[in-house]
Amino acid sequence: MWKGAIGFGLVSVPVRLYAATQEHGVRLHQVHDKDGGRIHLKRVCDVCGEQIDYEHIAKGFEDDEGHTAVVTQDELAGLPLPSKKLIDVLAFVDSDRIDPLQLASSYYLAPESAAANKPYVLLRETLKQTDRVAVTKIALRTRESLALLRVHDDLLTLHTMYWPDEVRDSGDLAPPASVTVRPQELKMATSLMDTLSEDFDLAEQEDEYEVALRELIDAHLSDRPVPRKETAPAPDNVIDLMAALQASIDSAGKKPSEPTAGRKAPAAKAARGTGKKTAAPKKSAAARKTSSSSSSSTAKNSSSTAKKTTARSTTAKSTKKTAAKKTGRRAS
Repeated sequence: MWKGAIGFGLVSVPVRLYAATQEHGVRLHQVHDKDGGRIHLKRVCDVCGEQIDYEHIAKGFEDDEGHTAVVTQDELAGLPLPSKKLIDVLAFVDSDRIDPLQLASSYYLAPESAAANKPYVLLRETLKQTDRVAVTKIALRTRESLALLRVHDDLLTLHTMYWPDEVRDSGDLAPPASVTVRPQELKMATSLMDTLSEDFDLAEQEDEYEVALRELIDAHLSDRPVPRKETAPAPDNVIDLMAALQASIDSAGKKPSEPTAGRKAPAAKAARGTGKKTAAPKKSAAARKTSSSSSSSTAKNSSSTAKKTTARSTTAKSTKKTAAKKTGRRAS
């Protein structure tokens, strides 16, 4: 779409410019809702009332007093442009100095010929090693623009930029400085970011609106019922920020639970894997010693108790005999 050269110092790199992006979508045109007839827009002059062909259309500027200056296409094409057919490098700066808010359209830059390969690679590798970008000027479609020259993979890319005075002042759009957040809220928000970032693949994203629009058009073309899809309303109030963060983390981190039917306990799996019965644990030497000592002590206590009981019984019998003899003597 454009052919020229990159110029920095006395070095010139002949290049070609290619569009790097394209907007996809279903093209819709205006029709009459009653009969589907196509509606055409006509260029009509409000002075003479005639329909004007495109080749007779010029550009005009009206001042505050109502005077109009008519500028033809030939006059516009003849205006001198310092950067015409030239990507004029103004400076090399660190990439973080460029505000993404200024970036507009994106283009690929390819070498114009084999002779341009060497200076092209030299510029590309220098930008890579210094981690810099080039601020340039370029004229596209009869308008001069600022542009950013940077490296993308093994290719140089060009991004047209808005002029500094074209970026509007944000004014007082930001919340007041008095609004603060607690460390717990920052920690929860960071955790939510980490959860939402897991396994994210930008290449898998798709335009859900375009998919639904194509389904709608297909339904009209094939005389099928029109599919109805509802869009969930955006929340309009956050009462408890911490509760909302926790609910978001729980929702984002929720995974399908494993089925429990037919599952066996880990011990059963281990026993099944070894194929052997689990033997009763053997007692340790200390335990065996303690048990033996306890048994021996119990036996000794039992023997001593038996001996004492026998002695008490013998004493009782002897006492009874003595008492009987004394009673007999008294009776005689």
